[in-house]
Amino acid sequence: MSLCFESARLRYRPLEIGDLDLAIEQWTDPEVVRYVSDRTYSEQELVDEMPIVVRRCAAGCIGIWVLIEKRTGEKLGSVFLLPMPVELDDTDWDLVVGEEIPEGDIEVGYILKRAAWGKGYATEACTRMMQFAFEVSPLQEVVATIDPDNQASRRVLTKSGLREIGLIRAYQAEIPGFKITRAQWQADRQSAEAGK
Repeated sequence: MSLCFESARLRYRPLEIGDLDLAIEQWTDPEVVRYVSDRTYSEQELVDEMPIVVRRCAAGCIGIWVLIEKRTGEKLGSVFLLPMPVELDDTDWDLVVGEEIPEGDIEVGYILKRAAWGKGYATEACTRMMQFAFEVSPLQEVVATIDPDNQASRRVLTKSGLREIGLIRAYQAEIPGFKITRAQWQADRQSAEAGK
């Protein structure tokens, strides 16, 4: 199983310690983290966290991938499949160990640096992660959440095939939830192929 793959404009590879430059560009920018964190992070905090956030489990199917533009080689952001926290405000990295899929829901998410906004990269990345989840990994469903004010992410998730399921408990709050099952994804793919 390859954890490196591509979509139309992007290459995907597992996050590495050497991607600290991308982490700094993302997590020190208040506009970038506006909907995903209540604060920015210092460079030293990011240095300290990199050995944790590069963890993978379930034969590498659960973790974070770097998004790289094929044409330029530029790192644009990251996309992930990770355990969704319910009563915590961030991923429980202690669950990202071993060869099994962690207990509980697995969420898809993404974060792009500002220069990559508004170009369709988030939808492309999220859609490609659904393909990975249901063609390569053993996942049977994937969930996602948004900040209620983040209408752009609502559009990304629905364009990527996830269905709105109302408010769910995640990140210590009741927030809009989304979900897609393997069967729904397969049916959507068959419909798209039939419509060509």
